[in-house]
Amino acid sequence: MHNAAFAARGLDWTYVALDVEPDRLEEAVRGLDALGFAGANVTAPHKQAVARILGSELPSVNTLVAGGAAYSTDTAILELVTNCHKPVILGDGGGAAAFRQALPEARVCSRRTTWPPDVSDADVVINATPVKDDVLVELRDDQTLIDLPYPRTATAEAAAANGATVFDGLDVLVAQGAKSFELWTGIPAPVAVMRRALGIPEAD
Repeated sequence: MHNAAFAARGLDWTYVALDVEPDRLEEAVRGLDALGFAGANVTAPHKQAVARILGSELPSVNTLVAGGAAYSTDTAILELVTNCHKPVILGDGGGAAAFRQALPEARVCSRRTTWPPDVSDADVVINATPVKDDVLVELRDDQTLIDLPYPRTATAEAAAANGATVFDGLDVLVAQGAKSFELWTGIPAPVAVMRRALGIPEAD
């Protein structure tokens, strides 16, 4: 997705995946500038740890920019949600932490607190768990699901079948990726190119 975006904008940049063991995480973060990286994404399970390493005020970090700046773009998908007055967040990891900060009024359900979750009064449900094969909640046609895992989960399939508005994990990935791209490059992200690179249709 990012390599397609770089090519579309005429940038001679390359996006690579790097596995980092938890006990080498701080070394990896500190070494990005020395290695000439323009930036990096951080994924589970490192988002909260990177925030601590950098002393960030954010509870969770998923985007780093050369020079030490840290951001969370996980919640960029919220810009596409038109009605979010009674949100419910499922989960308590790094992705959930980012949404908790963006939506301080949200009710949070996790296996450590309230489970199974009751989302009957929610207008937006954010599934920030890693669960893909089980239907965690049943949504109605007047509710919206933001589903962080990908590929599309059983929860997202069930919600779509019931007529709910669904932003699945790939929608979320493109939204946060576009924000990351813009932070690294300072230019608008080619969102349509990024969606095509993932094999998903352009947004309406």
